[in-house]
Amino acid sequence: MTAFTGFGDGAVEFYDGLEADNSKAYWTDQREVYENEVRAPMLALLAALEPEFGPGKIFRPYRDVRFSHDKTPYKTHCGAIAGGFYVQIGSGGLVVAGGYYRMASDQVTRFRTAVAEDRRGTDLQKRLATLAADGLTVSGEALKTRPRGFDPDHPRMDLLRHKGLYGSRTWPPDDVLHEPGALDRVTTAWRALRPLIEWLDDHVGPSEQPRR
Repeated sequence: MTAFTGFGDGAVEFYDGLEADNSKAYWTDQREVYENEVRAPMLALLAALEPEFGPGKIFRPYRDVRFSHDKTPYKTHCGAIAGGFYVQIGSGGLVVAGGYYRMASDQVTRFRTAVAEDRRGTDLQKRLATLAADGLTVSGEALKTRPRGFDPDHPRMDLLRHKGLYGSRTWPPDDVLHEPGALDRVTTAWRALRPLIEWLDDHVGPSEQPRR
């Protein structure tokens, strides 16, 4: 595996073009750019991160359009995961994230039970505060109203509404994206995200519901 030296100079331009012309013709014409300047560097990045964060995988570039009104065939970014960690490159630059993006109903139940408890709930609040202090944004799908069965005056009602919880940071396109320093950005962000992921793994864990 070639060492990671940054994403290719044409990576962002490739996705700029794909957003303008999301067609098989464009993809076929630019396939070599994707393979050499996006996919190969992403594989090298995951290989560099593997000793600390575990093996990763790249998501397929093709969209699942079976149940979508949007029938454009290709994703306008390249995303990859390693455990609860995520990294993405696209026309908007580099995105790094980690957490539970969307929880199943049994996960939401365990999450809210843990958040409602003072010891575990305040522990999560402290971890999220540290995350924000490190420059990451805390996000996640949440109810607009309070979940059933909880006191409306609960001190962590903002967290109890969540059905997903993750931290992220975005770097717009710049020179570092095409340099080894992009690895440092991902490594630093993933390390900052680790306490959140560990809390979620310890108190929520994977869904136990059967897959459809």
